[in-house]
Amino acid sequence: MVTRREFATMALSCLAWPRVLAQTSGSVINGVRVGVQTYSFRDLPRPADGDMVDVLVKAMTESGIRECELWSPQIEPARDKASREALRQWRLTTPLDHFRGIRKKFDAANLTIRAFNYSFNDSFTDEEIDRGFEIARALGADFITASSTLSAAKRVAPFADKHKMIVAMHNHSNLKDPNEFATPESFAAAMKLSKYFKVNLDIGHFTAANFDAVAYLREHHASVMNLHIKDRARDQGQNLPWGQGNTPIREVLQLLKQNKWPIAVYLEYEYKGVLSPIEEVKKGYEYVRQALA
Repeated sequence: MVTRREFATMALSCLAWPRVLAQTSGSVINGVRVGVQTYSFRDLPRPADGDMVDVLVKAMTESGIRECELWSPQIEPARDKASREALRQWRLTTPLDHFRGIRKKFDAANLTIRAFNYSFNDSFTDEEIDRGFEIARALGADFITASSTLSAAKRVAPFADKHKMIVAMHNHSNLKDPNEFATPESFAAAMKLSKYFKVNLDIGHFTAANFDAVAYLREHHASVMNLHIKDRARDQGQNLPWGQGNTPIREVLQLLKQNKWPIAVYLEYEYKGVLSPIEEVKKGYEYVRQALA
């Protein structure tokens, strides 16, 4: 059960959304909140000092997208250069002011970090799990998204309760591993663990696993925080340019528009494009604009 105080806090958060939207012109198309998963810019060159923040700010500005789900590896030491222990120590010892500084850079460019993609896995220590919530707060994120596992989710649940922060679980299409998030049942199992657990529905992966994103949203929209917009073919098919696969992108977007559900959609460029990541994201953004017309 949600206490009266917690309900009031959630309600105030919802009331704050219009103010946020007003500050980030270009984030809403016909009532639907549109942003980008910064993983989309993963192939942009990483500066010598390893800091991707300025690169991401520039990429979002050029793309015309004002809101993002920030992919944690882009603000951490490069994985090919840092050991697992070094990365753990970096997470635990980097001052929170460092992350507040990242937020200030986004704020200065009139960009919003709405979600922090911090994917808890089974190798995370309790200290790293706890720290993820602190980093998300320092970045100004409203919630965390996570490509996680059910076993890791069980360990994350008490920390979500402690910090009173939503964690939206992200699905892939691996139907062979029952520990993976891929099915409606796996989402339901997670949400039983904490009232702060919600869904980050990747409609491309959901389609590739032969599930119906439109039907799922009709039934479970109240539990969905955000969508990842990509296109894949059914039967574990490959990632394809927007509009070329079997994912019902237009139908999903129209569903959000017609029902005015407060579910954000984040473009995730994952297919092998011919242009730069920025140009490919622009193409996706235009596709979404037309789909919401």
